Amino acid sequence: MKKLFKLILNVIPRPLLIRSSYIARPVLAFFLRGNKFTDPIDGKSFKIFLPYGYGEQRNNVLSPSTLSLERHRLLWLYLRDETDFFSAEKKVLHFAPEQCFLKCFKNLKNLDYTTTDLESPIADVKADICNLPFEDNSYDIILCNHVLEHIPDDTKAMQELYRVLKPGGYGVFQIPQDLSRAITFEDDSITDKKERAKIFGQYDHVRVYGRDYFDKLRSAGFKVDEVDYTSNLSEENITKYCLAKGEIIPVVYK
Repeated sequence: MKKLFKLILNVIPRPLLIRSSYIARPVLAFFLRGNKFTDPIDGKSFKIFLPYGYGEQRNNVLSPSTLSLERHRLLWLYLRDETDFFSAEKKVLHFAPEQCFLKCFKNLKNLDYTTTDLESPIADVKADICNLPFEDNSYDIILCNHVLEHIPDDTKAMQELYRVLKPGGYGVFQIPQDLSRAITFEDDSITDKKERAKIFGQYDHVRVYGRDYFDKLRSAGFKVDEVDYTSNLSEENITKYCLAKGEIIPVVYK
């Protein structure tokens, strides 16, 4: 199964993957139902989660029902239990909207919710993150997760995110991060897809972020809270929800 999922991820274009997943999800959820692992996003339980990864496959990480990964489930728990995201009236901008969140967030009556992406077929507004078509100080909350590692000029992207965030607002900007690495590594000369996947972890990534990522956000003007939210959870729940222990949620403020 791991080889099959790796082949699918690396061969099928992402827009087509997104469309076809709407058909696959209910089938997978039916055949894998059980009671060992639970997706907190929809509350459904399964005997196993699916493997995932463009390069090295991680076992038991992809929820069959919502297609959430560890980072999605962790963010859901954080937003649900530590913020007023699901209750307060907020204007939200969501980049590259994840399927596991999209329907739920759109249906929240308290949110004025806009999605944006340059390529995603499910986004409301097609936009370049380095040149956003939104007014200054427009949004209370910005969700921009696993986007910046794809952007050659991430400094400009961060500046644009800061520009459109309201004073007093906050954002969550998750990225794949190697916390053992002090300095972010990037090399524009690496263009071969297989080499990029080997070095950066995915064929369309342009860097591997290190611990200096948080300071780069600060240099764009943000106040940054490095939230290790799994430290607030029991070992039982970390296992039950298939979370990555020690994963940091970068929460930024203006």
